[in-house]
Parts: sequence; structure tokens; C-alpha cells
Amino acid sequence: MKIVDLEPGDARLASEVLPVLRELRPHLTEESFSAVYAEGYGQGLRFTAAYDADGRCVGVAGWRVIANTSRLRKLYVDDLVTAEAARSGGVGQALLAYLEEAAVRQGCHCLDLDSGTRRTDAHRFYLRERMAIDAFHFSKPLGTP
Repeated sequence: MKIVDLEPGDARLASEVLPVLRELRPHLTEESFSAVYAEGYGQGLRFTAAYDADGRCVGVAGWRVIANTSRLRKLYVDDLVTAEAARSGGVGQALLAYLEEAAVRQGCHCLDLDSGTRRTDAHRFYLRERMAIDAFHFSKPLGTP
């Protein structure tokens, strides 16, 4: 498996990464994804893709390093998705290990992510990867995105 960090403007974002990312975020269009990455890049947003031996994108992680008072410095995972056809093949584990190494290199004290309450398969995976459920995440919609 090959893991690659992708910069904004990379053609693979639309052609290879977005189809996998849409399995988790179906509301994304090429335009909205491009706009989010263009704005988010300045806020630390990065995308990393996992490719199988045949060169197919089989997993995607969106992440950023954040400094805050609760964790001081952490790597926060916005998105972690494995293509449905590649699930249970080690893709998520490889991406998570890559992100852990990136967090350590960047002086982070932890790796955090949120997972929707209905995503029980993902929760089992995170628990197997020795992640703990440390908090509740609360949300209040403020209008149409």
C-alpha cells in the first residue's frame, strides 16, 4: 500500500480521492470539496490517500494539527474512510498508523476524531486500534450549509 499526501490543486483529489470520500460525505461535490480544501488548507487541513498495489485509491484521511487548551497540540482527523470494496483489508489501519506517526513528528500529544453515533462498525475499529471514547460531541445546526 502506498500512502500519499495531496496538496490543493492536485488532479487526483477530484478523480481519485473524492469518489472514496463521498462514501462518507455524499453531500460533497467537486466544487464544494475544492472550495473546502482551498479554505481549509490555510487552517491546516490536509488530505492523505491510500493506494492499493494496482494504483487504486482505497482510503482517504482528512486531518489537521490543532493547538487548543484541552489537548495543547493534537492531530485531529476530520475524515477517515476506506472504500467499501477495500474494507477489512488493513487500509484504515495503515492510514491511522500513518497519521499517528505524523502526529508524533509534529509534536502532538494525541490523535482525536469524532465518529457519528450510528457508525458502529467504525467504533469497533477505533476501539480495536486502542482508541478511547473520551468525550461527547455536541452540535447545533445554525442554518443550511
